[in-house]
Amino acid sequence: MTTPQKPLPSGFGFGTTAADIVSGSDLTGRTVIVTGGSAGLGLEAVRVLAEAGATVIAAVRNPAKATETLAQLNGVETEQLDLADPASIDAFADRFLATDRPLHVLINNGGFMAAPFARDARGIESHFATNHLGHFQLTQRLWPALTRAGGARVISLTSLAHRFSGVDFEDPNFADRPYEKWSAYAQSVSAKSLFAVALDARGRDFHVRSFAVHPGTIPTGIGRHLSLEDLQGLGALDEHGQPVDNPAYKSIPQGAATTVWAAVSPQLDGHGGVYTEDSDIAVVVPADHQGPSGVHTWAIDPRAADRLWELSERLLGRSFTI
Repeated sequence: MTTPQKPLPSGFGFGTTAADIVSGSDLTGRTVIVTGGSAGLGLEAVRVLAEAGATVIAAVRNPAKATETLAQLNGVETEQLDLADPASIDAFADRFLATDRPLHVLINNGGFMAAPFARDARGIESHFATNHLGHFQLTQRLWPALTRAGGARVISLTSLAHRFSGVDFEDPNFADRPYEKWSAYAQSVSAKSLFAVALDARGRDFHVRSFAVHPGTIPTGIGRHLSLEDLQGLGALDEHGQPVDNPAYKSIPQGAATTVWAAVSPQLDGHGGVYTEDSDIAVVVPADHQGPSGVHTWAIDPRAADRLWELSERLLGRSFTI
């Protein structure tokens, strides 16, 4: 059954932290993979879930650096994963599957935004290739472990930026249209939201549910490509280049809350395929909506989700058979 795209309500909100979500919870026996788990929101999710008893695998590009960051956390493993490299994704999945462990939660957190134009080795635009397609491939390869869990969740980190662009199915790689970094990022996060819709429709009969998560606006390393002018335009820096105490911005613990809520909260048992924010299911808003919350219809459209699934299989050159 499709979950309505409307708040439960959960009782949580903007100021809820990831630690608030798991307070009093015992996640012993659960295995979680977090991509991009060595910094920012991913690191906070790793820390909180591990402290609640879960075994957490932080999948990162630089394991040596990540090991230093994560060394003080119990129950955390570090593995190499480059979402822009299909061979790296397959190798990571092979290593995990060889352990015969069930996978209870896959958090597709890693990514970047608003970078200069680039393509991967297959000729796919880099935002789409890394933020969406890399996670599509990872989920496809880990599917046996997800179904083995007897009840699993796949979390896809998206963004309010989805409002700037849906997926251009005719030209996702900017072959015939001018490249614009924000449109490229917006397309990739719209794709991540649509992936949650498509995956849930296919996975729920196998007890695998999927959720899209907008964490809020948080100054993290994902903005490493942004210029001073970009950061000033986003309200993160003032005219002198100094950080601004912006009440619309969340802290990292607040930003990771919706990820953790979607990953483990019993409030979502039996639910799936929805866009979440502020630790609740988001409301649908019209295309001209300018507020700081809500999801546009093109990011949750089942027909567009099916079309994205077909495009992703074609670009990967492999089927995601469930």
